[in-house]
Amino acid sequence: MLLKGSCHCRAVRFSVQSHEPVPYMRCYCSICRKTAGSGGFAINLGADFRTLKVKGREHLAVYRAKLARGTRSPAERHFCKECGSPLWVWDPRWPELVHPHAGAIDTPLPEPPAVTHIMLGSKANWAAVQRRRGDSVFDGYPKLSLAQWHRKHGQAR
Repeated sequence: MLLKGSCHCRAVRFSVQSHEPVPYMRCYCSICRKTAGSGGFAINLGADFRTLKVKGREHLAVYRAKLARGTRSPAERHFCKECGSPLWVWDPRWPELVHPHAGAIDTPLPEPPAVTHIMLGSKANWAAVQRRRGDSVFDGYPKLSLAQWHRKHGQAR
């Protein structure tokens, strides 16, 4: 599925091919919550990095999250330096993948049959988990990857 996205001010526009376009996983970790999660969580999609096309690269900035003991995450969180919109995450440990933020996607996305709530062990106390029947919850990371979840639920495209 071709995903088209942009920042709020439209200085950055992008497109990318995704085989995992269903926004099913909500991450409540402090990094996602503080860099992209207005609802107390962030939702990332899976896409093929080789297909990422960007207009307005000069408006992009990258943040690498501070981890324990002062180290930095290798993951690069791309955002618009004009309006601050979070756009996608790319990690050199998995160079073939890019993870656009669902909130930056302008293309209508498929509705998930269920939601997986992850990293609840570090969620903010004010973030309400809106769990529905069939949803999964994890204090940490689930065993299924994003791609595996899409295949299991017949949502891979």
